[in-house]
Amino acid sequence: MQEDFLHYIWKHKKINFNNLKTTKGEAIVISSVGQHNFNSGPDFFNAKIKIGEQLWAGNLEIHLKSSDWFLHNHEQDKAYDNVILHVVWDDDTEVFRKDNSVIPTLELKNYIDKSLLNNYEKLLSKKDKWINCENDFALTDQFVLDHWLERLYFERLDRKSNTIQNLLQTSKNDWEAVLFKMLTKNFGLKVNGDAFFSLGNSIDFSIIRKTQSNQQIIEALLFGQSGLLNEEVEHPYYSNLVKEYDFLKQKFNLQNSQVLPLQFFRLRPPNFPTIRLSQLASLYNKHQNLFSKVVKINQREDFYELFKVSTSEFWKTHYTFQKESKASTKMISKSFIDLLLINTILPLKFSYAKQKGEEVNTDLIELASTITSEKNTIIETFNKLKKVSKSALQSQSLIQLKTEYCDKNKCLQCAIGNSLINK
Repeated sequence: MQEDFLHYIWKHKKINFNNLKTTKGEAIVISSVGQHNFNSGPDFFNAKIKIGEQLWAGNLEIHLKSSDWFLHNHEQDKAYDNVILHVVWDDDTEVFRKDNSVIPTLELKNYIDKSLLNNYEKLLSKKDKWINCENDFALTDQFVLDHWLERLYFERLDRKSNTIQNLLQTSKNDWEAVLFKMLTKNFGLKVNGDAFFSLGNSIDFSIIRKTQSNQQIIEALLFGQSGLLNEEVEHPYYSNLVKEYDFLKQKFNLQNSQVLPLQFFRLRPPNFPTIRLSQLASLYNKHQNLFSKVVKINQREDFYELFKVSTSEFWKTHYTFQKESKASTKMISKSFIDLLLINTILPLKFSYAKQKGEEVNTDLIELASTITSEKNTIIETFNKLKKVSKSALQSQSLIQLKTEYCDKNKCLQCAIGNSLINK
């Protein structure tokens, strides 16, 4: 058993509050269980409890054993001086205040419904499972599951908004600059995401504004900063890029020592960093004030049109600077745009609305629901348990569920875990 289970029982009143008594036989009447404290200090603040004939207002501490009070050195901590009730599973010793008065103790093991305890132990007892509830996940009520996944989606957006707020501070509250950095990272996908992000951070967005009217100049900026112009290549296009970058480097005092090296290994040619950087350059060459356009539209097809760009002419017959290939128009695909919507646009729209105090939840849900579900190990495994992920909203929610709840054994804070425990 975990102490969190006792917190859950107390907070959600999963015991019969009638006829409670302390281990000394005094009657306990609960007016308020208090406010759950997730930081340091007693577990519940501002509880109101009548013990015997005395009404108390104060804090409450919960342990598996009474002796844990001393194991955690609470007797030396002033924060625990006003604990009015000690709630434990097993009362194995008395606990005293500084004036030597005994802190009243409630022993829970005689008050908990056996089926609740059995369901809890069943959920958390077996090891070597992908998730604790994998045997019962498919039985989860669809209404419970749908509402929980929607809440998890906004939890995930909220977590991503923390990163965006940090970028906003370093970018002097410039949303266009934040969009550029996030797009740059996500154009790099998983393999080159960190390297592309370091590239984005190495360029002040004011330089993008000054160069984006010329496709080749912005390509020179991106290729040069990423370290791709350090080879010996005999081609007019490459030579022009090198000349342009040398000029930009001096003019804007550019530094790229912190930019991480790019990877080509094990990438499909359409995802080579050269292709993605040229597409990114095309996007910014085509659109001035891209962020203002992003926040105004909410339809998936409109985003497909907004991001409908290809590489520059040279890259139609190349994947690298060194080798020519069969000619092809290398447009940004709809599936790639979907990834940009999931990982950049939706979190950014959420953060922008949050900062302005606007309500956009309905628009975000509708947009996320139109995007095809992601495909990865987490989603595939959940779908084997129950076919649940049909859209990006659900796939993002399931990633949040697995990483923030299942992997951390937070079943008691999960709607699915709650439904199984209370079954």
